[in-house]
Amino acid sequence: MLDQAATRHPIASREQWLAARTALLAKEKEYTRLRDTLAAERRALPWVKVEKDYVFDTPAGRKRLADLFDGRSQLVVKHFMLGPGWKDGCVGCSFGADHIDGGLVHLEHHDVSVVAVSRAPLAEIEAYRKRMGWRFRWVSSNGNDFNYDYHVSFTPAELANGKVHYNYATIDAGIDELPGLSVFVKDAAGDVFHTYSSYGRGGEELITTYMVLDLTPHGRNETGPHHNLMDWVRRHDEY
Repeated sequence: MLDQAATRHPIASREQWLAARTALLAKEKEYTRLRDTLAAERRALPWVKVEKDYVFDTPAGRKRLADLFDGRSQLVVKHFMLGPGWKDGCVGCSFGADHIDGGLVHLEHHDVSVVAVSRAPLAEIEAYRKRMGWRFRWVSSNGNDFNYDYHVSFTPAELANGKVHYNYATIDAGIDELPGLSVFVKDAAGDVFHTYSSYGRGGEELITTYMVLDLTPHGRNETGPHHNLMDWVRRHDEY
């Protein structure tokens, strides 16, 4: 249901519209330049060598973090909220995952591998991945500390304490899984480095649906009780 207030909008002549649009264009260009600057600063962040030996369950057997690069030097990890025993994956993570497959061929031919990681056992991951029809690789961190070390999963002790570390801040504890993405690079010697992580709304620009909605008159129209995607997004087989 569209917000009725959003339908009450100023009506202008073509000349008035063009003046307003031209003024906005200057801001859009400023934003583009700022985005380029921000991306350069992101690439310039220092790297942290990954010393811990993380081993994941994959459809091709047990694989170390370095193996997930699949012959490429850069790896993007989607921290997907699917805990052990969950019937379904997180709605928001599923929404984001719907946008991965289309870009895979381009990323993989530009030295970037993409993999989703969840704490659920591999059999549960595979069942949900097949239900959703996704092609991207998805592995299980069940049994290792990867999710905890990158602050997207929280132990019973942390939850009982009432506070967890997420998005570079201490927040009130709630659910035991939260979303995010992390980026790694592997050098010629085979050493792996952590270069970047982002949480919360940090990955929104990867969601093309949001970028298209932001171009429309009613925008995201998230006007329900949550004022976020939970107001309207469903898993793609539940609409």
